[in-house]
Amino acid sequence: MLRATLEKLKASKDMLICQQNVSSEYELGAILKHFNNKTPILFNSVDGAKKRAIGGLYGDRNIIYNLMGIDKETRIDKFISALVNPRDYKIVNDGPVRENIVKHNIDLKRFFPIPKFNEKDSARYITAGVLVVKDKEKNNYYTSIRRFQYLGGNKLSVLIASKKLMNDFLKMEKQNESMEVAIVLGYDAEFLLSSQYSTDLYGVDKYRIDSALRGEPLELVKCETVDLLVPAYCEIVLEGKIISGKREPEGPFGELMGYYGIEKPQPVIEINSIMYRNDPIFQIAFPCREEHVSNGLIREIELYTNLNKIVDVSDVYVTEGGGYRFNAVASIKKHNDGDGKSAIISGLGYNSELKQIVIVDDDVNIYDPQEIEWAITTRAQASNDFVIIKSALGSALEPSHTISGTSDKVGIDATKPITGDIERFERTKIPGYDKIDINKYFPTI
Repeated sequence: MLRATLEKLKASKDMLICQQNVSSEYELGAILKHFNNKTPILFNSVDGAKKRAIGGLYGDRNIIYNLMGIDKETRIDKFISALVNPRDYKIVNDGPVRENIVKHNIDLKRFFPIPKFNEKDSARYITAGVLVVKDKEKNNYYTSIRRFQYLGGNKLSVLIASKKLMNDFLKMEKQNESMEVAIVLGYDAEFLLSSQYSTDLYGVDKYRIDSALRGEPLELVKCETVDLLVPAYCEIVLEGKIISGKREPEGPFGELMGYYGIEKPQPVIEINSIMYRNDPIFQIAFPCREEHVSNGLIREIELYTNLNKIVDVSDVYVTEGGGYRFNAVASIKKHNDGDGKSAIISGLGYNSELKQIVIVDDDVNIYDPQEIEWAITTRAQASNDFVIIKSALGSALEPSHTISGTSDKVGIDATKPITGDIERFERTKIPGYDKIDINKYFPTI
């Protein structure tokens, strides 16, 4: 899993290695932020000890593509295929994650370099941990990235955003039962991507999606103290229970859009056992980059599928500047003059969190902000092509939403007309431009 990923990153020269000792309080996060959380960095010494950490692993979508052997042209089909054609996983008797097992005197900070990122964060946080739970009625495994506030010793608080997960816990809590969980750290891109498929929307076993994404069965081992399966080749597994009837204050925390989330009471996990590999590598995701890059990739298949029912879609991009959640751009092959507006309606309706969407023609590079600005400037008029929907459902992760509890939605039809004086929209073109080898003219560049 992670170690195979690191070998790939070394071979492709996409990873930096830091031999200098760094502090887990602010310093480590500052280094990751300097590289915009897009460069994988292996820290070989954290907090003056022989503790290792990896950060920035999956903050660049192109790195995810390379690790999974896909590209932007093939990703949509790959992700949809895994959803509709999940594959069985494989249970094995042993694996590297079981090389060390601790059941007593657990102090998580003593074992692992749990970081503190921002000035006003309430505590240290585990931010890359994948929460594993089991639906015992369907025998499905569900995984999702959650943030875990370190409360000291063997205790964490957990922010649960999934409606299904929270409802399942509350049902158990009414019966005074605690929920068994595992937290996985040190995984690969397939495991990350599979965790981002919506449990609420699809209800599909995430381990089976993982197996489909990787093209072979995901190998799993049994936990020591809870009735759960976890990846045999991950780095670290924390086993425990979300305790019935117990809440602790959680937050403030530096959130998705670069603002602090407020303090709220959240459920508490008590860790009963730790399994970890020899010389474990603690995985870190600077908030809130890596989870949301991968989450944006999955949101793109949902947006693509929704739009494709209405118009002829070429590609979609849930943008970096919008936190891979709130803003999107879609390119379409326009067949009717109403296609742009229809795409806006369909796009804004697919997910309550989407706040802005721009529809462009398929001659526009949707990954280039300058191209998008150009299309809006030259192909749209505000009075006719800007669609505004007032006071719709939004997301509390976006702070302007919290003022009124609703969000205004904006759609921009930046497509050119297909009738009338369409020659005015013909783009300039240099014959042979795409075949120019600039090194021929400037060999030293």
